Amino acid sequence: QGGEFAFVAFGLAKSLGILDVATTKMLLTCVSLTMALTPFLDEMGGKIAKKMEEGNDFTHYMGQDDEALEITASESNPDGFVVVVGYGIVGKVVCDLLDKKFIKYVGMEKDPKKAIQARNKGLPVFFGDVGRPEVAEAFNVGKAKAVIVTISDKAEATRAVIALRRMYPEKSIFARAKDADHAKRLQSTLDVAAMVPILPEDNLLLTLPFGGAVLRSLGAPAEEVNSILAEKRKELLSGKELEKFEEETVLAQLGVEKPEEKPEEEDSTSEKIEAESTLDTMEESSLDTDMKEQAIAAVEKEDTEELKPLVAAVVEANSSPKPKKKEVEVEDEEAAEIKEKEPEPL
Repeated sequence: QGGEFAFVAFGLAKSLGILDVATTKMLLTCVSLTMALTPFLDEMGGKIAKKMEEGNDFTHYMGQDDEALEITASESNPDGFVVVVGYGIVGKVVCDLLDKKFIKYVGMEKDPKKAIQARNKGLPVFFGDVGRPEVAEAFNVGKAKAVIVTISDKAEATRAVIALRRMYPEKSIFARAKDADHAKRLQSTLDVAAMVPILPEDNLLLTLPFGGAVLRSLGAPAEEVNSILAEKRKELLSGKELEKFEEETVLAQLGVEKPEEKPEEEDSTSEKIEAESTLDTMEESSLDTDMKEQAIAAVEKEDTEELKPLVAAVVEANSSPKPKKKEVEVEDEEAAEIKEKEPEPL
């Protein structure tokens, strides 16, 4: 399409002898026609596109086309697939990491604009509400390896997690929590691995621990996950290394404190000392036997209190192995014994 400037340019070219009169008239006629037809063609294009979408019945965007059916069909995908609920900043990073590990996934987004934009790019992200049983059944969520809820809104995330846990009691669910209290309630009441982004979500780098934790928990080898995360970091930070920050960030997002390294004797006897001091105090106060038994039971309960199975599995998958110190201590003891047995010089 030409514009008003074309009339000036062609008139100047004619006056300078660059274009002859006939050519100038033809070019000016073409510019005038394009300016006159553009509004009409724009309106007709919108109507044609709307008719095409209505003819397709939106199956391309609602997960009923061949690509979605191929991913969710267990016969064609024996390795299973993952369902990602929410396609915001965190959801995009998680899907990108799943793509790099070649893990099939289906994204579900309630915002039609986000779903249409992602679908037009060829991504398996569809419009749908996973909280509705008929939608979850249509996407075959029951046969997914895991469900990852990345919704930023607290109420919507809670609603989706409750609906999923009600429909699939044994399903592994990873969820993004709004704050520490929200994460604690999801973990304790629904057995969900809930994580809290510790900094604003618009920082793409800080969403990597969430995606890395999901990959490791799905059984991906730690070396491959670290390689994928390092490659993604290089894209975001031009090679800046933050691997030491990774484990602490995952545990912080889960709301789990990293255990401090303690000497073996101190680690094994600290709780016993507390129990003995409690019993000694009770003896001095001449408490009855029932009170003592209750105190002992309370101490044992604290000792045996553990994380929920899914949360514990995530912590174990994302914790670095502890260095073996016992072998070094044994070698040092043997060396000391040999040194003592050596005869002293005369």
